[in-house]
Amino acid sequence: MSFLKTIKATNFDEAEVSKATPDRLISGDPTFRTYAIDDSRSDQVRTGIWEATPGLTRSIKGETFEFCHILEGVVEITEDGKEPIQYRAGDSFIMKPGFIGTWRTIKTVRKIYVIVE
Repeated sequence: MSFLKTIKATNFDEAEVSKATPDRLISGDPTFRTYAIDDSRSDQVRTGIWEATPGLTRSIKGETFEFCHILEGVVEITEDGKEPIQYRAGDSFIMKPGFIGTWRTIKTVRKIYVIVE
């Protein structure tokens, strides 16, 4: 096993395709594609590429920490009680444990993620 893993923004393996669950869907019909790159830490740390088509969903992080780097597209994230913030290609952000708000995909988005449980 190598302790170095390269993340490529193209030429992925097969994606896991999913939809927003009814309790999280607010509007639209977004489709999600997850390309898992590494989950070798017993699912405590996961890294990959994630894509979403336009739509609005509820985002609840619970105890999860997530780093995101936007490769393509535009999203608007609104923490409950706060002003919306837009992120575009080249932007990075962290969603800390306890985050509750909405995630609006305005233009189909592709991001690199690192999730720590």
